[in-house]
Amino acid sequence: MKNIFKIFLIGIVSYLIVSCREDDDKIVLNNTSNGSLTVNKTAIVLDETLANEAALNFTYTNPTFNPNVVFANSVEFAVAGTNFKSSAAQTVSMDQKTFSLTHLQLNTILGTLNVAPNAAKAIEVRLKSALNATTVYYSNVLTINITGYAPNPDLIYPKINVPGGFGGAAGYANWEPTNTANLFSPEKNDKYRGFLYITDLTGENGQYKFTINESWSENKGDDGTNSGKLLLGGSNIKSSVTGTYYVKVDWAANTYSNVIANFGIIGDATPTGWDSDTDFVYNPISKTYIINSIALTNNGVFKFRANDDWVMKFQPKDADQTLVSGMSVQSYLNSEGTVTGDSGYKVSQAGNYKIELDLHNSAYYKLTVTKL
Repeated sequence: MKNIFKIFLIGIVSYLIVSCREDDDKIVLNNTSNGSLTVNKTAIVLDETLANEAALNFTYTNPTFNPNVVFANSVEFAVAGTNFKSSAAQTVSMDQKTFSLTHLQLNTILGTLNVAPNAAKAIEVRLKSALNATTVYYSNVLTINITGYAPNPDLIYPKINVPGGFGGAAGYANWEPTNTANLFSPEKNDKYRGFLYITDLTGENGQYKFTINESWSENKGDDGTNSGKLLLGGSNIKSSVTGTYYVKVDWAANTYSNVIANFGIIGDATPTGWDSDTDFVYNPISKTYIINSIALTNNGVFKFRANDDWVMKFQPKDADQTLVSGMSVQSYLNSEGTVTGDSGYKVSQAGNYKIELDLHNSAYYKLTVTKL
């Protein structure tokens, strides 16, 4: 029994000695200095025409540790006063020490933070150095007043060109890919759509093809069957009647479709109520569809429909919308699946109005109603 007790005692002592040695072998990490961050401006107005140019230049120093360790750096952005509860991050190198952000990158960050464009907003910025998921060190916090912009959909959505003999009458040039109507891809998925105005069918005046990158080097036309199939270098696509066409192209699948879509205004706010439409007229100078003057009441609604039918109509996204005179708003085409419900437009004051529909970009149809 005594021998058993001695063996047990020796085991405990041995365990304590080994445990003490393991504790002595543990490395204690000391944060010997904090990281720091500086910037060359405390206020900036972002400019879309300078999208790819540097807007802000940052300089940073890493935190130091004893012993040296590897960590991941990022710069965090948040609306001032939110304590970085909702933030956007930009990864930076441990070794670079300086970096720049372009006007486009900063505007994208503002969008991530849900900051409205065209108004200065105080944005806080800090350097984040993470050793792992739970061990994180932060630098000083900078405050920068940043004014963002509403992105121009003509610059941010992919497009194909539609050169043709209709171009001159529509306010563009005939058969010139660099100066013609375009079809855009709102979903950025190689599927394009948009509107063409064709006013003459004589000769090649009502004909067109599709190109990309504003060049004839890759052009597609009808495969000769007139069945909606495209062929590289194919034949001119011919219009059957004059008017506005709604055109869709699947560039990868080599298919296209075109249907007539002549729009007018209708509703109980208009002089003819729900009985008939007042049609738009195309203006080749502004490249928009216009009703120069129409009386609207403030106790009804109106919508814009094609071909005196309800298959295609422009309306608000999901609820009745009261328009402000002279202020443009985005309008939505129900047949594209972007509308919920059956909403209409209103005006707050009765009177005569000019109405303008800008359909040149299918990623952002624009409606402007101006009181005369």
